Amino acid sequence: MSAPRPQGVKSSRAEEVRPVAKAKSTFREYAEALFVALALALFIRTFFVQAFKIPSGSMLETLQIGDHLLVNKLLYGLRIPVYGTRLFSYFKPERGDIIVFVYPEDREKDFIKRVIGIPGDEIEIRDKKLFRNGQPVGDEPYARYAEPAEPGPRDNFGPVTVPDGNVFVMGDNRDHSFDSRFWGFVPYEDIKGKAFVIYWSWDGDDGWVRWARLGKLVH
Repeated sequence: MSAPRPQGVKSSRAEEVRPVAKAKSTFREYAEALFVALALALFIRTFFVQAFKIPSGSMLETLQIGDHLLVNKLLYGLRIPVYGTRLFSYFKPERGDIIVFVYPEDREKDFIKRVIGIPGDEIEIRDKKLFRNGQPVGDEPYARYAEPAEPGPRDNFGPVTVPDGNVFVMGDNRDHSFDSRFWGFVPYEDIKGKAFVIYWSWDGDDGWVRWARLGKLVH
């Protein structure tokens, strides 16, 4: 018969211990957190929202030089980077949308303009006046003109019909915008998204923040 176990002492099986995993170093924890944050930011930037800065005055007065915008990249469908094709198409660009797209004559650059014509629209400009489908377009409060009308595509253009899968775009600063009047239509596949809000605006010449523009919706 085995000797009685002293009171309060557990069996050897209960006394077995397992090795504890070595705690992660602080550096490794920060590195993993940074990696996850960067991967998430890249994913969001690629498929959902991307920030852009306005470097020129082609969209004055709607957009100022130094405005920083957020662009909805999912609205018109999921666009596959590099290839430019879309897996899904939720909405089509509409007249009046302000879009960011790949510049047709230099695919390393992005342009931002306003959609003036959608597939099937006939676009014509006579002495600066915009005609759509044979009818003069009404008041365009965003359009800006600064110079007298002159011959050439800037002030006299068309008529042309927008083909399927394309849009016709123009800058709001009509006398100082290099747009569809000069280089043609923008294919759906080249549209990166629709601008929707100004999150920051900086006047580089005067060196001050345009506080009144922060959070302003783009339309």
